[in-house]
Amino acid sequence: MPRTLRGRLALVALTTAALLMTILTVVFNAVMDRHLQHQADGELRSRAAAVATTIDTSGPRVRVLETVNDRLLDANVWIYAGNRLLEKPPGTTPDSTLTQAADRLTAQPKPDCTTVHAHGHQPVRLCSHAVVGHRATATVVTALDLAPYRSSADTLLLGSLILDGVMLGCTYVLTRLSVGRALRPVRTMTDQATQWSAVGSDERFGTEDRPVELARLGASMDELLDRIRTVLRHEQQLTGELSHELRTPLTRIIMELDWWRARPRTDTETRASQEVIAEAAQSMRTICDTLLNDARDNALNRETVPGTTDVLPVLDRLLQHLDTPVQVKTVVEAGEAVEAVEAEGADGAVEAVKTAAPVLEAGVAPALLERILSPLLANAVRYARSRVTVSARRMPGAVRIDIVDDGPGVPDAFVGELFQPGRRADSGDGHDGAGLGLPLARRLARTVGGEVSYDPGHSPGARFTVSLPAG
Repeated sequence: MPRTLRGRLALVALTTAALLMTILTVVFNAVMDRHLQHQADGELRSRAAAVATTIDTSGPRVRVLETVNDRLLDANVWIYAGNRLLEKPPGTTPDSTLTQAADRLTAQPKPDCTTVHAHGHQPVRLCSHAVVGHRATATVVTALDLAPYRSSADTLLLGSLILDGVMLGCTYVLTRLSVGRALRPVRTMTDQATQWSAVGSDERFGTEDRPVELARLGASMDELLDRIRTVLRHEQQLTGELSHELRTPLTRIIMELDWWRARPRTDTETRASQEVIAEAAQSMRTICDTLLNDARDNALNRETVPGTTDVLPVLDRLLQHLDTPVQVKTVVEAGEAVEAVEAEGADGAVEAVKTAAPVLEAGVAPALLERILSPLLANAVRYARSRVTVSARRMPGAVRIDIVDDGPGVPDAFVGELFQPGRRADSGDGHDGAGLGLPLARRLARTVGGEVSYDPGHSPGARFTVSLPAG
């Protein structure tokens, strides 16, 4: 079986044409054989009618009259009076094959024809003709050599076979040429698709000015290219998000190692550094597991049970590990405040406001909640001048977390690009960042049915709101 589509289609066309030509050749030669046989029978009947004019059946006995062309009429002619042989062709004997065949035709009740092989197995056609008189009946049997007719039939058969061979060859060549020409646009489209998919091009085939089959193929390949581009974009996004999220714990590990190697440390200090490094490494592992599981769940497009998380402990833990400037005060509010307690963070002050409200639970996993809130808190602490306020409250069927800072806010011209990956309002503001934190927070929130939004009407500073399903 050919490996190419052109070869297979050419083989199918050749097989179909060969079958059709075989049937037509058999039918044609069968019809020609019958036609030649009818011609031979007509010739025999004409000769028998001519011989019948020389037979007198008006009397009680059958008489054969002598004519000028008697020798020509007697060639290959047998005349019978009843079953009695009156005349036979010169050179034949009563026991010859042709004479015996003539005897059998004469014994038939009706005129008939037959074919026998004589004279070196050459086919000979014999036909009987009855001459009926008033008082006597005669039978004339004429014979005709079929060799010329057979030669014509063989010539026709040979000619038809040669014509079939030429037609099959032309069919194969023309089919390959036509199929190759018809598949040329498909080959071009395949090459273009391969090139476009490799570089993530925006080019597409479209369906205009194309045959129906190629239009459907182009639409399918366009959808495939869109999927490939989406996969590549997700892959790039996942890589960027992983590098963005892993930067903070990795920085902590490097700082602890540099501090530990700067001078000899006591056993207590060494164990403390090891604990910090282990905690950062565990954080990195949690980040990787969270992002990879989220990417896997999105790829499979399946619903998973998110779990529930108490929001306030997660907020406290994240704020404790933030690199908060000394002049910035971080306040956590929840419901109606009844007691306030200050605790020193890494650098700045963290004020946790206790409430008499029940536990505030969100319908997300703890690791996922950390990944949603971490970029928002980091940005707020990074740009705040003196205060960051985090408020969490229960809404009907949801949990709302507002993160407010008193920094410069987001420029109005940049609000539309705030949640686009890789975009920053001012890349030269002295802060390290790749513009991936806010898009990651919104994407993760949306995967669990939540949302991350920015309030452009808040002033001064910036306010981001996280809405999540209630636990």
